Amino acid sequence: MLSQSRPTSEVSPSSECYPNSFAAMPTRHRPLRIAIDTGGTFTDCVWIDPATRCQRLLKVFSTPGDPSQAIVEALQKITADADFVLLHGTTVGTNTLLERKGARAALVTTAGFEDAIEIGRQARPNLYDFFFDRVEPLVPKELRFGINERTAADGEILTSPTVQELGFLAGQLSAAHPQSIAISLLFSFANPHNEETIASTLKTLGVPLSISHQILPEFREYERTSTVVINAYLQPVMQTYLENLAKSCASAAQIQKPRTPKGPAAPRIYVMQSSGGITALETAANQPVRTVLSGPAGGVVGAASSARASGFRNIIAFDMGGTSTDVSLVEEEITTATDAKIAGLPIGIPMLDIHTVGAGGGSLARFDAAGVLRVGPESAGADPGPICYGRGTQPTVTDANLLLGRLQPTRFLGGDFTLDLDRTRALTREWLKKRQSSLTLDQFAAGMIRIVNSTMEKAIRVVSIERGRDPRQFALVAFGGAGGLHACALAQSLRIPRVIIPALPGALSALGILASDVVKDYSRTVLWRVSRDIPLLKLSHEFAALEKKAAKDFAAESWSGNPGFKRSADLRYRGQGYELNLPVSRTLLKDFEKEHQRRYGYSHKNRELEIVTLRLRATLKSENPHVAADPLVRHQSKRGKVDSQRIQVLFDSKKQVSNIYSRDDLTPKKKYSGPAIITEYSATTVIPPTCRFKIDKAENLIIEL
Repeated sequence: MLSQSRPTSEVSPSSECYPNSFAAMPTRHRPLRIAIDTGGTFTDCVWIDPATRCQRLLKVFSTPGDPSQAIVEALQKITADADFVLLHGTTVGTNTLLERKGARAALVTTAGFEDAIEIGRQARPNLYDFFFDRVEPLVPKELRFGINERTAADGEILTSPTVQELGFLAGQLSAAHPQSIAISLLFSFANPHNEETIASTLKTLGVPLSISHQILPEFREYERTSTVVINAYLQPVMQTYLENLAKSCASAAQIQKPRTPKGPAAPRIYVMQSSGGITALETAANQPVRTVLSGPAGGVVGAASSARASGFRNIIAFDMGGTSTDVSLVEEEITTATDAKIAGLPIGIPMLDIHTVGAGGGSLARFDAAGVLRVGPESAGADPGPICYGRGTQPTVTDANLLLGRLQPTRFLGGDFTLDLDRTRALTREWLKKRQSSLTLDQFAAGMIRIVNSTMEKAIRVVSIERGRDPRQFALVAFGGAGGLHACALAQSLRIPRVIIPALPGALSALGILASDVVKDYSRTVLWRVSRDIPLLKLSHEFAALEKKAAKDFAAESWSGNPGFKRSADLRYRGQGYELNLPVSRTLLKDFEKEHQRRYGYSHKNRELEIVTLRLRATLKSENPHVAADPLVRHQSKRGKVDSQRIQVLFDSKKQVSNIYSRDDLTPKKKYSGPAIITEYSATTVIPPTCRFKIDKAENLIIEL
């Protein structure tokens, strides 16, 4: 159980309550669906109360040493019924990559290509940096093994490994004692026969295998091999974590409700993918590379859904949590990219286009060798946490916001947890004195806020201005526990005209996970040259094969219903090195020229095209598709009861009298003026002077700058 100094109680239905999309049902006939997002500082839980058909929220401190501990503690508080479904967003894969704490993985590849993952691409991120440190490959040289085989680009098997060569390879790997093995052969996407033969031999070693034609059957051997290696690097770690989570959830369910022979089955667990959809636990354990942006993906889904409820389709999602900040740009609808990098390593599977920086509420302050104040990327996390939480000893961004009056000690987590302002002042003064700094507390705290804001501003510029998008044409959707504290300042710097703070902002990622569809992505590189006619029959044949595989996979995981399919293709002019992804239609070639003109400013009507890779997204719609956009229902007795408390808050180096409102007390559609502090259970929002704000019909907080 959590200690008494930590928040454990959930929001009462009267203060945070949404109608369920199954509100017409008189009793609960389905398992309770609980979405849990594990963050660096807090673990957020959202579910629909079966009695009231309202959304409920619980936040508990994360347990970094064993993330499943916080999940089990939360589940014990949420339900006394063993019959529940857990939808989980996890940071285990991301943290394992960032911290380089994955498995001892080996790589089997075509002889002569063992060093491809070390050579990489010749693109240099910093052309004139003579001290650039390249990213070390996840598999060291002594664990990279080549085998004599060759497949031609058209799929013809030129050389197959002999029985003796396969036996020798198995002996080498057995002596190396790897915890997992990645297999990535040249042109395996065209014909997987040799990979299948090698995999069949290596199964006898009893370690997990990651096979490229199963994970990413696409060309570009470096990106494909990197993706498969990452999967092998994560697989034992993720498999152990998810198995332990499943056992812990089953044990918790048994404690709460002892089983009978006819009792409910063990709780089912599904995991959020980086592509914005959930998948079965077994799939996530076998292909953990698809979960490296699990939690942030839920936030983008929730942000887009909430913004649409208020009539906004072009948004910049801004998720500031305890450890990091994730930003993503959405135009009309959420899209995926296949050229992402995590920890400097390319990943070729479809992922939401999310840019992450090490800036969060727990980011630590420090002075560098020149005496310049820096903030992050190191974080206090959940343990020990910020000074004001009672155990930390180094100043964090959360402490700075408290010192400036932006966080109210008695209004944190709805008053369930009191921030220690006196301790924060005393330890921060002592910390500054030890570093011989002459800054006052206000100067120091304001400096921290400016520095962390500049880091997050750069991140927003990466997904907007650097990609040809004008941020002034978007709304900034701010969420996460710390998002509302910094959103308006960032919007003012970038001239974004409007900020949206969704309902339940501190748990929007969990809310997005609850609303997410079941998604599976499939692809295959074909490299067809086309002139003016689309090869419709060939396209139909290839997509039919992908759809057959998708239907088989959905059936194997016991999903009910028929998935919907979305076909798309990567196209380029012959000779180009990069592609554009477009929906497959009879006007595919014209659509490509139009998009190429829009993206790059030119097109070639008579130039030969190539259809490079076919992509299929298979989707089963969520049981709660509109849960993130449902209007908030509150007791009418609370309306019109406005908190009159006023305090001094520092804005632009000047303290100004500001109103403090509880979000529950704001009257819908009524306009208010800043400066103001809006408090609620899951977050606090800071509204500078000259800004106006209101609660709209969707119960989103709309701030006009």
